[in-house]
Amino acid sequence: MTHASATPPDRRQPGEIFGTSFTLFADVLLVGLLTSLACLPVVTAPAAFAAASATLRQTAADGVQVKFATYADHLRTLLSRRTLAVGLIPPAFVLVLLVDAALVGSSMPGAHVMAVALVVVTLAAAVVGLRATALEAPHRLSAREALVRAAADPGGTLLLAGAVLLSALLVWSLPLLIPLLPGALAFAATVVDLRRAPGRQDA
Repeated sequence: MTHASATPPDRRQPGEIFGTSFTLFADVLLVGLLTSLACLPVVTAPAAFAAASATLRQTAADGVQVKFATYADHLRTLLSRRTLAVGLIPPAFVLVLLVDAALVGSSMPGAHVMAVALVVVTLAAAVVGLRATALEAPHRLSAREALVRAAADPGGTLLLAGAVLLSALLVWSLPLLIPLLPGALAFAATVVDLRRAPGRQDA
């Protein structure tokens, strides 16, 4: 009686960047929790998302599961004066948005147009920020390169914009999921960047 050879549990299917579905799900959950914790000081948010992307890139390259030590090593490497300075931009941007939103909420002329413009600007800023943290050299956090990639890859940019909108909807409807969403966003940004890598064809 012959026995069929067992398929390795971590074997990837053709076209897969990451491992099996359950392993990927666990990795994204862990990365989400670690990124949320690392974002608590606020100014560490860019480094935290860049560390998440670097960890997921390593997972895609080596086929190993995400570990706390791996994420911590990337975060330590990425924390610098430059990334902490960049971390001041998101709260400043949010403050400006809140002021503008308060003005839009008043009965000023053109409030509806302004509201749409605020949504578009916020979405564009989120997409560019995520693409910057998902660069292959994350320590650079180059907004210019992120803008170039966003313009050169409109399909990927739209996919990432959809991920941001879905995350915003989940925050509004299920606030308990907030600690897990950074992992999903980092995963989306990493996959969008990896699909444009040399030698890899788009699905």
